[in-house]
Amino acid sequence: MTDPKAAPEANHPRSALIGELCAEFAGTMVLILFGCGVVAQVVAGGALTKPPGGLGAHDSIAWAWGLGVTLGVYVAARLSGAHINPAVTVSLAAFKGFPWNKVLPYVGAQTLGAFVGALLVRWNYTEALGHADPGHTFKTQFVFSTLPGNGVLPVSEWGALRDQIIGTAILVLLIFAVTDLLNSAPKANLGPLIIGLIVVAIGMAWGADAGYAINPARDFGPRLASFLTGYESAWRDQYGDIYFWVPIVGPLVGGLIGAALYQVLITRYLPVATPEVGRTPTPE
Repeated sequence: MTDPKAAPEANHPRSALIGELCAEFAGTMVLILFGCGVVAQVVAGGALTKPPGGLGAHDSIAWAWGLGVTLGVYVAARLSGAHINPAVTVSLAAFKGFPWNKVLPYVGAQTLGAFVGALLVRWNYTEALGHADPGHTFKTQFVFSTLPGNGVLPVSEWGALRDQIIGTAILVLLIFAVTDLLNSAPKANLGPLIIGLIVVAIGMAWGADAGYAINPARDFGPRLASFLTGYESAWRDQYGDIYFWVPIVGPLVGGLIGAALYQVLITRYLPVATPEVGRTPTPE
């Protein structure tokens, strides 16, 4: 049933899709503003303080990324469901009936939001990044995009791919769990907070091998922004190998695996929804 007070254009399918895409753009941009912003503060700002690292460390990065997810979801949830991650969008299309014809528009909006968010971070931290790393090398490239072993540990491309598959499988499995109304979904609109805490936990437990991108838009959008603003090595890792594909392919594969695991291990055993006592069942 439509709201008779709503503007006629608000009910038009094209207008609805535009609103959804705007929400995905804004939600992903918020995610990147906090995520890349905190890494810029730690990597660039910390390098300029004494002792080094005086403006944060790994835990502040994990917490800010998680809070960025929470706030991004709150921004977008009402209009688009707040996927803010192509791996989530593809998994929902494969297992939850999300329309396939919306997948590419959603992914485009998410990637554009991440790109714009990263440009804002890059602009705001221009002086600090330039002072900490005048050559715009891997030393500060890590602010925007991920590297195997965070550019330090001896992790290969394939090790990073494995890490991204596992990390995103965990993410999507848990997102499916906490958003499943037939399971024990969080009440009182706490879902976004719990999802943010999931990202914090993944960052603290699975962040060493590949920087826990677990989101193709989160990595590709900022990677493109950094390339266009002086980071010529943006597409490669510290070994000189083409790397940008790893945080795209790994999360897409991992998301499908996590969604499939939830469907096979949990969904098939959940009780069928029944109406509450005293309520009239919703008409089909």
